[in-house]
Amino acid sequence: METQSARQPRLARSLGTADAVFIGLGSMIGAGVFAVFAPAAATAGTGLLVGLVIAAIAAYLNATSSAQLAAQYPTSGGSYVFGRERLGPWWGFLAGWGFVIGKTASCAAMALTFAAYIAPSQWQRPTAIAAVIALAAVNYRGITRTARLTRIIVTVVLLSLTVVIAAGLFGGDPSFPGLMNGNDLGMKGGVYGVLQSAGLLFFAFAGYARISTMGEEVRNPKRTIPRAIQIALALVVTLYAIIALTLLSVLGPDVIAQTPAPLAALAQASAWGWVKPVVQIGGAAAALGALLALIAGVGRTSLAMARTDDLPRFLAAVHPRYQVPHHAEIALATIICALILVVDLRGAIGFSSFGVLLYYLVTNIAAFTQDQKHRRFPRAFQVLGALTCAALVVTLPWQSVLTGTVIFAIGIAYRLATLKLKTTVR
Repeated sequence: METQSARQPRLARSLGTADAVFIGLGSMIGAGVFAVFAPAAATAGTGLLVGLVIAAIAAYLNATSSAQLAAQYPTSGGSYVFGRERLGPWWGFLAGWGFVIGKTASCAAMALTFAAYIAPSQWQRPTAIAAVIALAAVNYRGITRTARLTRIIVTVVLLSLTVVIAAGLFGGDPSFPGLMNGNDLGMKGGVYGVLQSAGLLFFAFAGYARISTMGEEVRNPKRTIPRAIQIALALVVTLYAIIALTLLSVLGPDVIAQTPAPLAALAQASAWGWVKPVVQIGGAAAALGALLALIAGVGRTSLAMARTDDLPRFLAAVHPRYQVPHHAEIALATIICALILVVDLRGAIGFSSFGVLLYYLVTNIAAFTQDQKHRRFPRAFQVLGALTCAALVVTLPWQSVLTGTVIFAIGIAYRLATLKLKTTVR
């Protein structure tokens, strides 16, 4: 089936499997490792381990739907295109709006996280803005430059995490109330607390969506995208499980919940004093990698929405030399810089989870409608994926649900006004 954007200027197909895997890793590792364990511990205690398992299962189910759809529709936009092609324009709009709005807030949060690791408090917001401008410039020059820089960043992050985990396990301070020191630490919040932690932790896995949003730039997408999504997700699930067990073993859930930077606290608990700057470097690099991949993903979803007039047509421009959505990326960078002045990291996590879970709800429903020719996974996966998304949405903090509902209402009002204007002009 020909997509709505088939006659538009195309982006360059220049990414291989390894490139796509690294972009997915850069998105997930940056968002999750340095931000999400604290609120998860606050809601569930040691039950965050159960929440992590639930979030990983939900992520896998959604990943299979994304992979199956991206193989059939290898163009920019991800679930915006999938929902539009399989279910209709309104479904596609809701998926795209949730992704663009939620991930734009995440961009601002990741920029501030980067600045918090490298700059004194009075310089953090200017530093965050400078980071956004620099990474937008990298994206502007082409997706291959984005992929190369992402490889370097992910390598730095993985090395720093390895060192920090070793320091926590083998150089830990016995005064900390972790499981390693014989403390009996139970779950808290009951089933609801565990499910809420799963909804928050799901935010950390959502980076694989960046792979499907860049389907137009991947070589041999029918083979590359499904492989890259599943490889990236498997690696991140393993890494998160190791980190969660290490944090609980050394610090305990109460200490994790009370600090905005649990891995920095893990370094503080170690007798290896030289580890602290390693965490600083790793945290900054992880946030930078997530920001880089987020800018690329949001820019391409904005491009897809602009191609069908769900966002201003101006954003559909493709640079004649670099073959990137340059107008969308410039607009996105401008909005992120404005948000940096007001964004809150923890609030952004909950709001982003709300938008992304609804995004994947549409993805699962769209994948359910695919015929046998394009089916790679059983329909039961899509049913379970959709039910899991719906369950996790309602367990998110009420502030996140309220904010998300208001933002979606604004988006619906915008599209209704646009459709009415088109009808009036005709």
